[in-house]
Amino acid sequence: MFKYGYLVVEGPHDVEFVARVLRPYGLRRIRLKSDLDPFWESLVPESFPIDDDLLKRVPVPMFFTSATHSVAIDGAMGDTLIVETVQESLAYLGPDQLVGVGLMLDADTRATPSQRFLSIKDKLASLEVTLDLPDNAGKVSSGHPKSGVFMLPDNQSQGTLEDILLECAGIAYPSLLAGANTFVQGVGVNGLTRDDRREFEKPAGRNKAIVSSISSILKPGKAIQVSIQDNRWLKDDALNLPRVEAVQTFLAELLEIP
Repeated sequence: MFKYGYLVVEGPHDVEFVARVLRPYGLRRIRLKSDLDPFWESLVPESFPIDDDLLKRVPVPMFFTSATHSVAIDGAMGDTLIVETVQESLAYLGPDQLVGVGLMLDADTRATPSQRFLSIKDKLASLEVTLDLPDNAGKVSSGHPKSGVFMLPDNQSQGTLEDILLECAGIAYPSLLAGANTFVQGVGVNGLTRDDRREFEKPAGRNKAIVSSISSILKPGKAIQVSIQDNRWLKDDALNLPRVEAVQTFLAELLEIP
């Protein structure tokens, strides 16, 4: 009998990050619907397009399995959509059959990690299917299902997934990191419009650009999540970094992985 776990993160990069962190526990990706545990079938859309929008991504989680666990990782952007995604999924699945329900969010807003955690906790408290969330980010409740919210990068600092990836790059790809950092820090913005600069000048903009630069060498022309999945960002000594270990500990406790 599988232990079923459900996670919501903020985008495709985060999905692949969690997948790599869970890989040492033997969880492998499910690619074929025919291999999917019937428990998850209610989360797989039966029609296309979604909401009559041909450009809208089909909202299907990534699924992973091991000898003991079956885990779905959903991506959603913004607190409102995150809460809606949790609400809809739990309504389909029924929380009693889940061993753990977790969220992994960036702490990249003007609010502190604690403030964003409390905000999302309040929003989740309004759901018909309530979760017994702990009082602090990075902790896991002892109820059923277990639940918790991890605020990247470490539940205390402002930042994003990219802060962790840059630490990983310092171990896996130090020369690429040095070159990418020199390139991005030396970029001139003269001649760029406000729209051109908007993403780059956000608090996490330069870090995202450095990660993108490294990824563009490792996987030219491909998305960053492909590099996270295939390359050595989260392998060997990088898994021993304190922030990576904290994520692993959180997930192992949430999903009851020994």
